[in-house]
Amino acid sequence: MPRIRLFIDHPLVAGQPVPLDGPQAHYLTGVMRLRQGDAVQVFNGRDGEWQAHLQEAGKRGGVLTVAAPTAPQQDPPDLWLIFAPIKKARTDFIVEKAAEMGAARIMPVQTRFTNSERIRQDRLQAHAVEAAEQCGGTFVPPVAELQPLSALLDGWDAGRRILWADESRAGPAETLYGLPRGPWAILIGPEGGFSPEERAQLSRLPFVTPVSLGPRILRADTAAVAALALWQAALGDWR
Repeated sequence: MPRIRLFIDHPLVAGQPVPLDGPQAHYLTGVMRLRQGDAVQVFNGRDGEWQAHLQEAGKRGGVLTVAAPTAPQQDPPDLWLIFAPIKKARTDFIVEKAAEMGAARIMPVQTRFTNSERIRQDRLQAHAVEAAEQCGGTFVPPVAELQPLSALLDGWDAGRRILWADESRAGPAETLYGLPRGPWAILIGPEGGFSPEERAQLSRLPFVTPVSLGPRILRADTAAVAALALWQAALGDWR
């Protein structure tokens, strides 16, 4: 039987009954064909991973019984991803890969050339949950509501540095090993790039570090994965 993992927004303690909503119960019994007493791994983003057993399930919900811990809580490094939403499927891809690669927070922003004027925050959050379930993680990054980039920068805490993937610097990829450790955010722009006004604002901010991601200008979804990989390899928990 495949190892089944499920995110449960509920405290996890040995012997604790955990309620399932209708879609979760359907997934376990209708899709994965679990029966009463079968095991499933659960996590809530706070208490690590636990083994639980299916106690009951029906069309409207069900109940799991928590048994014992199977893995400790593993939180990601203090890294946020800021990005301008693109087409629906590719925005979903960015959120999924950010969750898999260890972003602690995901922040969509509206720029002058952003392709999408609105997002479904609840749908993107569900994609982050699914990615954590599939990759073995015990943390689900929160996905923020869409906000203007200028407003985000105006209220930014200068103690958190921003790594700006600047397409105008296309050339040899820059090493990140000399950068200071601490809280960081990665900024990925829209497909049309940042406007001159946005570039000027970013260039004035002392906590923003522009970098090249290589000799070719990458699509926004590819750039997000590349930047996360470079940061994790140099400053994150891949070392």
